[in-house]
Amino acid sequence: METRAPFVVVGGFILAAIIAVFGFVYWLNNTGGLGARTTYNVQFNGPVPGLLVGAAVLFNGIRVGEVSQLSLAPDSPRRVNAVISVTPDTPVRRDTKVGLDFQGLTGVPVVALEGGEELIANGPIPILVAEPGAGQSMTQAARDALRRVDSILATNSDSLKATIDNLRIFSEGLAKNTGRMDGIFAGLEKMTGGGAPSAKVIYDLKVPKDFGESRKPLKGQLAISEPTTILLYDTQRILFMPPGNDPSGFANIQWSDSLPKLTQEKFIQSFENYDLAHAPLRASDASKADFQLQLDIRAFQITLAAEPFAEIGMSAKLVDKSGRILAARIFREKKTISAMDPANATSAFNDAFEIICRDVVGWTAGHIGVKTQ
Repeated sequence: METRAPFVVVGGFILAAIIAVFGFVYWLNNTGGLGARTTYNVQFNGPVPGLLVGAAVLFNGIRVGEVSQLSLAPDSPRRVNAVISVTPDTPVRRDTKVGLDFQGLTGVPVVALEGGEELIANGPIPILVAEPGAGQSMTQAARDALRRVDSILATNSDSLKATIDNLRIFSEGLAKNTGRMDGIFAGLEKMTGGGAPSAKVIYDLKVPKDFGESRKPLKGQLAISEPTTILLYDTQRILFMPPGNDPSGFANIQWSDSLPKLTQEKFIQSFENYDLAHAPLRASDASKADFQLQLDIRAFQITLAAEPFAEIGMSAKLVDKSGRILAARIFREKKTISAMDPANATSAFNDAFEIICRDVVGWTAGHIGVKTQ
């Protein structure tokens, strides 16, 4: 029994090896790439650098077979004939596009099949013709492109040399006339409104400070609203009538605030100078006030005439806490402008506005002032 044991082990090993070999062959025929195949002839009209028998065949990026044969066409030195073997279910059509793709960092060539709609009729194996330049790698394409560029440069070398000489002469001319060019560009900036913006000159309005000794103190609390006006007067610009004939020298002149806000502030200052103990409130605090002075700007412009003048017109309403109008009046004042320049124009506005402030304060005090014995 002991002498027979080694023979049993050896026989079992040999039987296992035979089974393994048959299993490998079975796998190779069914799943390993040696199963049923359909072959197609492929024709490349150009070199196929690096393509070898056994190279992969891809259809829409999926491996479906391999190259089974490569040969040179005896009737054309530029043509390469190949035979590819693919799985039977690969949807190859007569119009399937054939190309050569290069994969990986080393650029391993594979045959790439793509698309196609026409059905293949029964008969001999069709020939699939690859697209022109299908075997051209990226490196070869770069070489060809550089070769064409070099050819263009060689053909037009004289013209290029002349162009470079002209650019050199032009740059030398610019360098010699830098100062003159700076002057030209500065002039263009002024003409087109470019460059740094000019600084604005700001003017303010003056208010009366001395109202004399015979003043009636105000009774109750007065509030002054922000004057209403049309859009024309809601501005910081000095306005001219008729419009469109603005004199030169006023483009960079403006008031310190928009006219409604500026005149409200100046009327508040005027009443403070008149009776600081009963300083008025702003309209935002009108609910705490016994009286409210409502103003409206009717005119605030320079009228251009033979003798130009600054004109200010304002309407005023004095309203009690219940909303009843106690009094209403329109105030107008004009002052002739001795010379048409910003200084004289704003001086005329100040004179006219100071008179209107005195009149409005006196008129208001006449209605809500405390009578003295």
